[in-house]
Parts: sequence; C-alpha cells; structure tokens
Amino acid sequence: MAKVLVTVHLGRHFRIFGHYDYKVLLDMGHEVHIAANFNDTIDKFDDKRVIKHQIDFDRNPFSLANIKAYRQLKELFKRYRFDLIHTQSPSGGAVTRLAAIEERKKGTKVIYTAHGFHFYKGASLKNWILYYNIEKFLGCFTDCVITINKEDYDFAKKNFKENKVKYIPGVGIDLNKFIPQNIENKIKLRKQYGYDENDFILIYVAEMSYRKHQDLLINVTNLLKTKIPNLKLLLVGKGKLLEKYKEQTKKLNLEKYIHFLGYRKDVPDLMTIADVAVSSSRQEGLPVNIMEAMATGLPLVVTNCRGNRDLITNGENGYVVGIDDVGEFANAIEKIYKEDELRRKFGKKNLENIKMYSIENVKKEMERIYNSYI
Repeated sequence: MAKVLVTVHLGRHFRIFGHYDYKVLLDMGHEVHIAANFNDTIDKFDDKRVIKHQIDFDRNPFSLANIKAYRQLKELFKRYRFDLIHTQSPSGGAVTRLAAIEERKKGTKVIYTAHGFHFYKGASLKNWILYYNIEKFLGCFTDCVITINKEDYDFAKKNFKENKVKYIPGVGIDLNKFIPQNIENKIKLRKQYGYDENDFILIYVAEMSYRKHQDLLINVTNLLKTKIPNLKLLLVGKGKLLEKYKEQTKKLNLEKYIHFLGYRKDVPDLMTIADVAVSSSRQEGLPVNIMEAMATGLPLVVTNCRGNRDLITNGENGYVVGIDDVGEFANAIEKIYKEDELRRKFGKKNLENIKMYSIENVKKEMERIYNSYI
C-alpha cells in the first residue's frame, strides 16, 4: 500500500473536478491524503476515507500568500513520506512541485494534471512568455504531465520532452447523474421552476468572469429578443463579474429574458429544462459544463476555443462560432430554434459522443497511469 498525496488549490475541486483521481487511489487500496484550501464555504469537503490537510493556497499563483502554502507543504512532507504526489491547478501545481523538489530526490514521484495550459493558440504574448517558461521550468521537477485536451497533449509531447506526457478524456462525466431528457420530465420540471412549456431556454453553467465571457451571451440575447420572444437565458454560477453582468442586463432591459441563478446544486435538473446549452468561453481545458449538456442530449452553440473544439464539431453536434462574434452566435441559436430536426440530430450525436468521456473511462486511464508510478 502506497502513501499518496493529491493537492489542488481549492477544496471544491474534489467535489467538482477531481472526484475520480482520489477515489481511484482508494479503490486501488492506497492511503490517500488530500491537501487544498478548504476555508470558503464553497470549498468545504469531507470524505472520511482520506486524510485531509489545510494548505492556504491562493488562487493567484503569483500571490505572496503562496509562500505560506509552500512552507505548510514542507512541514507536511516532514511528517509524511509520500510515494506519490499528484497535483493539479496552476497555483496548487506550481507551489506543490516546488515544495516537493527534495522529496523527488528521495524517490517520490510527482504527477501534474494540467486543466488547460495558460499558453495556447490565441493566448497573449505575455501568457506565452510567462506561463510557458514557468511550466518548462517546473517540468524539470515533474515525472508525468497529464493533459485533458488534444491541443495541450500535442504541444506537451512536442515541447516537454523531459516528461512522460499522458492524455485522459477530461475529468469524467457521471452518466448516471446526467441523463437524457424526456419530454414528460422536462415539462414537469419547468412547471416546478416557473417556466412555460413554450419557453425557449438557453443555459450556461460557469463562473461569472472575463474568461467565461458572459457579456457575449447578454449581447446575443439582446439581438434575439425580438426573433425569439419566449427566449430565456439561464446563467448559473457566481464570480467577480456577477454585478457587472447584472448591470449590463439591466441597461439593455433584458431582466425578462436573462435569469442569474447563482451557485446551484440542481444543475442536472436545470439542464433537463433547457433547449440549448451555450458556452461563450475565451479559454477552456475540457469543459465539464459542455459534457454535462451533451450527456443530457442538448444541442450546443460554443465559442471557438481550446476544449470547446475537442467536444463540438461544427455542424455535427452543435455550432462553433467566433469568440467575439455576437451575430454568428445569435444566428446559430436562431437556426436551432427554427429547425426541430436539427435540434434532435445534434442532441442524438452528443449522446453518442459523450460515452468516451464517461467517468468509468477516465478511471481506467487514471488507474493505468498510477500503476506506472507506484
């Protein structure tokens, strides 16, 4: 039985993104420790099968607060001798790998999962100069880099030759939790939520941020409000730009059409009442919200960024549009609205495609990777 540590900067990761990795390790019979910043309410997490450690990571990898996190990890390494350290997220991954340099000299293996490099096609020169060189440096202290989309995988294989680079199909989607729509349940749930059977509902589940780009969808709604009078846009999530987006909605008199739902635990039901899932993101790793929509059998309209492109093929299971193209985005939604057969075609294809991203497939891949390093 090996002693394994899984680190990430925020505790919510273990509930939203990282449920497969530590559970795989438990199923393999290992002693599993997890470390993150669990302080905020949204980051509370407990599983009695693991040993939990509070590390005061700051989400900003350049924050001086991460010096404290580095010291806390060094103290943790004095108390426990880990056979494997699996770290994830930019700040958690950077701080953990730096703190574990001496541990690697003692034989500890270090794995890093990149949930989307900050250097990518279309990223700023600043991102490339800064984050690429940081990752190149940290790669010297990493035994394996796991990527979750093809663009990152191809780049890492070519440029991070000192590492063994692996690919897994995302973080895994629970196909027992997100199930295909049926009309009876859809109508029933709409009544419970206060929506009409004839409403045309769009949904986007994402943090309210510049990266997720909800202002694009607000402008799209403004274009479509006369073409689709029964239009509703559900924005699920919270974040720093929430008030800004609410103000934009108010200025455009779109309160009737756009509903800000905040952080929700009923996302499967919200997906069920929707007609189309959308993503306006500027940057992704491999987006869980899109996979959840695919598993529900929804057609999608998404922006042309890394991660989105992995999941949606234009004209096959949805539409891929320019990142800042309000008109193209609106036209794609209107086309799906007008063509029932197109909506069914996209939804059916998504139900087929999502199978390869199931949590069962991801678990198998992770078990193979872990067996290579323990």
